[in-house]
Amino acid sequence: MAEKQNTLYVGALAKGLLVLRAFDKTATELSLTELAARTGLDKSATQRLANTLFVEGMLDKDPKTKRFRPSHAWLRMAYTYFWSNPLIQLAMPRLIELSQHLGATANLAEISGDHILYVSRIPGKTSHFASTIVGRRLPALTTAAGRAILSTWPATDRAQAVATWTVEQITSQTTLDRDEIGRAIDQVADQGYAETQGQAMLGHTGVSAPVVGPDNVAFAAVQCSFPSRTWPAARIQEEALPHILEAANAIAPQVRPGRYTDEVGRLQV
Repeated sequence: MAEKQNTLYVGALAKGLLVLRAFDKTATELSLTELAARTGLDKSATQRLANTLFVEGMLDKDPKTKRFRPSHAWLRMAYTYFWSNPLIQLAMPRLIELSQHLGATANLAEISGDHILYVSRIPGKTSHFASTIVGRRLPALTTAAGRAILSTWPATDRAQAVATWTVEQITSQTTLDRDEIGRAIDQVADQGYAETQGQAMLGHTGVSAPVVGPDNVAFAAVQCSFPSRTWPAARIQEEALPHILEAANAIAPQVRPGRYTDEVGRLQV
């Protein structure tokens, strides 16, 4: 099976994708030299690949500096993704209602490897720019959404994730101790929701509830973030948590076997 997969692998295409993946929030414009350094490709190959991507409309190039950056084509692909993901369509009305009621950014996050990916975000009254952009990836183990999702997985899968998945120091309060993370996820499994303090953003409390599939295993979560100063634990418990749980629970029954499940209904996470 591995040999058949290898014969279908197109190395040139993979290198082109490597060039595209070189761009991120820390590197929005790159020269050929920088692209070569970030991809590990030689400069000649990088030049050919970058120029091809430019001609095909995947990259823009500044006529003066010759630096490359992502083009509008990325947005067109994102638009197609949103229309192809039925979960986003199911969740959107609930997220809008949740954001309006709480005045907070309401997010839908999905598992993406060992990270969570925000696939839908409805801004709140005081949202920062960074917290309104879809596509942001964060290590699942350090986020309320990631912990909420993992809390529904079988114990063996959960333990493997805690032992091997990425742990990254995002803030000074980010927990790096895997045993502590494991205990926190076990607690989430008992109480049905996750709450984190300053893990991904200082001074903010993240609260998340899992969106479960047909076998009660989650692949997504509803999440909100609140300023800890104005949203102490008691207020979150009383005013926010019931609505976050309600939103997640309202989405879950609409999820049916299909995109996220195999032929016997098991979630493909």
